Amino acid sequence: MGHLAVSVILTVVFRAAGVPAGTDETRPEEYKADPVQVPTATPAGVGVDSPGPAGDLPSRPTAPDRAPANRALLTGNVSPVVRISGHGGAHALAAARQHGVSVMFTLSGGHVFPLYDAAVTTDPPLRLVDVRHEQTAVFAAEATARLARTPGLAVVTAGPGVTNSVSAVTTAWFNGVPVVVLAGRAPDYRWGAGSLQEMDHPPLLAPVTKRAWTEHDTARLAGSVDKAFRLAMSPHRGPVFLDISLEAIYGQAEADLPDAGPLSLDPAAAPGDPTR
Repeated sequence: MGHLAVSVILTVVFRAAGVPAGTDETRPEEYKADPVQVPTATPAGVGVDSPGPAGDLPSRPTAPDRAPANRALLTGNVSPVVRISGHGGAHALAAARQHGVSVMFTLSGGHVFPLYDAAVTTDPPLRLVDVRHEQTAVFAAEATARLARTPGLAVVTAGPGVTNSVSAVTTAWFNGVPVVVLAGRAPDYRWGAGSLQEMDHPPLLAPVTKRAWTEHDTARLAGSVDKAFRLAMSPHRGPVFLDISLEAIYGQAEADLPDAGPLSLDPAAAPGDPTR
């Protein structure tokens, strides 16, 4: 009697589920697929993106449409491009201010006058501290970096201005403090002819900086200064040296101001490489 009751119950359940009588539910090959779940056959020779016989494109399975949200996200995260024009000093200082620089330590020299002009004409003006020895300028920039948690900026003139700064740059190197030293440089068009305070600085600074190189082009100066600051702030932090040829710092150009973002190192330019 018990077996009969079980058999009757199973028969009712199978019929309610649409299973034909005598079918073993453990063999799925006996079932016919639900017509709703059967994909529509694509005509022969018609690809996913190829037009069918009627000129229609077969439908492609797509994820839920999130384009509006993506567009809003991109719109909110993309910084507007800032176009700058003027002499090289204006380009360099605009890039430095992107990294929170609020004071420039220096000892006045003719090779870097455009940087001073940019400091006093920018809005708001950048504080200019004129010291009595280039070593003091770099020490002060290091102290500012430690206290303010922002990279320090020192500006020195060509030749003896750079050599006077080496001891302080070495201290920043051993202390791991992010300091950017911008220096003047004799003109390229007279290089080797004995111009005023002519000296090739990067080989001297390369052993005690993360990178030391020269910028010769006004239009690329903002990008080079931006890279110097990002490199100084990237682990392991330390000083970076960039000297600027007379043509590049006094020359006029128009360029995009780089956004202060993550560092992307040029693999061809290793830190401390004096040839780059």
